[in-house]
Amino acid sequence: MNTDGGAVTSPDDAVRHPVVRASGRVGLLAYGVVHLMLAGLLVQVAFGDRERVDKKGALATLAETGPGVLLLWIIAIGLTAMVVWQFGEAIWEHDGLPLGRRVLRSAVNLAEAALFGVLAYSAWSFATSGGRPSPSRSFATVVFELPGGRWLVALGGLGVIIGSAYAARRGVTGGFLRDLDLRGAGLNRSQLVTRIGRLGWAALGVAYGIPGVLLVVAGLTYDPAVPTGLDAGLQRVSDEPYGPLLLVLLALGLVAFGVYCLFDARYRKA
Repeated sequence: MNTDGGAVTSPDDAVRHPVVRASGRVGLLAYGVVHLMLAGLLVQVAFGDRERVDKKGALATLAETGPGVLLLWIIAIGLTAMVVWQFGEAIWEHDGLPLGRRVLRSAVNLAEAALFGVLAYSAWSFATSGGRPSPSRSFATVVFELPGGRWLVALGGLGVIIGSAYAARRGVTGGFLRDLDLRGAGLNRSQLVTRIGRLGWAALGVAYGIPGVLLVVAGLTYDPAVPTGLDAGLQRVSDEPYGPLLLVLLALGLVAFGVYCLFDARYRKA
């Protein structure tokens, strides 16, 4: 196996190549930045701004800044490398584990690869268009038009809820620490990363559980005209009496997750 920057002779070598790992860490940094911007957009919704507040909205906001398009290219490349990294870990990193744990760890890697892949696709789209979003129908709208689409939407929403519950569980149990190598970080830094990670992962689970519930409801009631995205869900929350306060608290949680991603990029096991 060659991981010293020389010739790549196998898929395993490609995944473990230092350039891929370094680019993947850039992807983690980008993931953190996107969630920090998402938290800022969420606060704007809490105070009455109805602009789009999902990950594409965060990327669109980034594209409006001076060096935004260049940063989008960096984000797109980094997230793509992170997809390769996670696929590689799913295939090669868990050989010594019992079958059940190996399957679970690989499933987590593949789920993260899918999440990074969706965001990477959005970043590539914005970057190649010079920061201008192209008009497109939502994923749920497309699925509604398929045979049995309403049930597919409901099942998709259930999958999002399960993923959100898993994210919250990672925060509560500290399961995210398995991905990190905190040796040499020092006691104070390790405790800080742990506390921020717990809060951030729990907030992430709540934030993405909301559109999951909306997808299930939309599928069961079969109303493709009802918005089902993250932005729609958070705007509904903002309409409740204590909604703005809840959104601000949730934004603080997403700030914690964004900061955790920055630590993740530094201490992720290579």
